[in-house]
Amino acid sequence: MKACKLMMPLFAVVSLSLTSCLHKDLSYDDSRRADIYVDFDWSNAQDAAPTSMLTYFFPAGGDVLEYTFAGRDGGQIALPVGTTYCAISINGDNTYWAGMRHTDDPDRFEIYTKDADELESYGLKTRSLPRAVGTTEERIAKTPGMVWSDRQDEIALPEDIDGEKHIIFYPAEAVCHYTVDIYGVRNMSYLHGTSVDATISGMAEGYLHGKHTATDVTVTMPFTLKPSDNDTSLHAEFLTFGECNTVRAQHQLTVYIYTTDGSKWYHTFDVTSQVTDAPDPSHVHIVITGLDLPQPITDGGGFKPDVEEWQDIDIPLSM
Repeated sequence: MKACKLMMPLFAVVSLSLTSCLHKDLSYDDSRRADIYVDFDWSNAQDAAPTSMLTYFFPAGGDVLEYTFAGRDGGQIALPVGTTYCAISINGDNTYWAGMRHTDDPDRFEIYTKDADELESYGLKTRSLPRAVGTTEERIAKTPGMVWSDRQDEIALPEDIDGEKHIIFYPAEAVCHYTVDIYGVRNMSYLHGTSVDATISGMAEGYLHGKHTATDVTVTMPFTLKPSDNDTSLHAEFLTFGECNTVRAQHQLTVYIYTTDGSKWYHTFDVTSQVTDAPDPSHVHIVITGLDLPQPITDGGGFKPDVEEWQDIDIPLSM
């Protein structure tokens, strides 16, 4: 589970209120607005380069207000006064993979990944893939792109607001970085194409921005492995939402291989301990040693290929 960071309280606005943004005991006149400056402090993600930032303001007793800023610097908006807000900010350049839901509720505000219909390297339909035992009910979902977000609470804008007012967000990464290395790969020359498809199960489906935590629905995510220069290893780097918040899932990594004769092969590795026991849950490195790719009979191998069915690669356990 990705560790949650405590958000810095907002002192740049006038006197703070203890009223939650979900309380309904305050009212405001929507016709009365004040010019407010929205600033983004990138000290938690100094290299971030979003093309746009979205901000959602949740007034007590009112409907959510949404604003978009180009780039990462923020700008000026007009907000109704006489109420207290909580607010969520998130980068807006993630529509190619992302779905959003519950955007009217800061505690359920979620980003998640859309369905992955086919694998990248071979274009194989995911619905026809052999799945690891215990994972067939999981949705196959795309890996996320980069996400930065923050939440600020108890933003009080009284009717008699005076002077220049700033609301400051401190966006931080909301995703986890995963790398996979498979060493000791034999018969790499029999691969069809220049990359290998794989999936990993038990990943969190989404991220709750208002709670700074992953969701509790598991999905299987596909990714691509690239051969190294020495043709004896495969490497991948991709993003996930990490493990679920409270659900403890098994993590099965399945490699899908096309060989030059058109036959299809797969093998599953249990990498649960490497994911769950990773020293840094936001940067997980999975290492697998030993993968003998099948040698086609036309190249001196010992099997007759079946191009219609997936066949399991038998890898003896190391003693």
